[in-house]
Amino acid sequence: HVQLVESGGGSVQAGGSLRLSCVASYATYLPYCVGWFRQAPGKEREGVAIFYRGGGRTTYADSVKGRFTISGDNEKNIVYLQMDSLKPEDTAMYYCVLEPPPCYGRDIRDYSYSGQGTQVTVS
Repeated sequence: HVQLVESGGGSVQAGGSLRLSCVASYATYLPYCVGWFRQAPGKEREGVAIFYRGGGRTTYADSVKGRFTISGDNEKNIVYLQMDSLKPEDTAMYYCVLEPPPCYGRDIRDYSYSGQGTQVTVS
């Protein structure tokens, strides 16, 4: 049973920073894919960032490039999303998601496992 537990959300003023964390209960030896998508009220889900444990590669949505950084601690099965220069349009519920291998190239919005989400509010 895969569990994803997010933390680190909150409220911040525009220009500020937050760091989200996600602890995954999954086999540490497997090259799974893990990342974040977000959803704001009345809007569709948007993939934010992906961390490919198989080689450490990362991808980002254009809307967050240069401001957000995803990273992973493979030994502890934790993935982080460092969010800097936050904007009001970043306000959303952020979900940590995981897809078992093979997963490269798969749309993050279709990943098999998701956490409960953590709210990020930027004013």
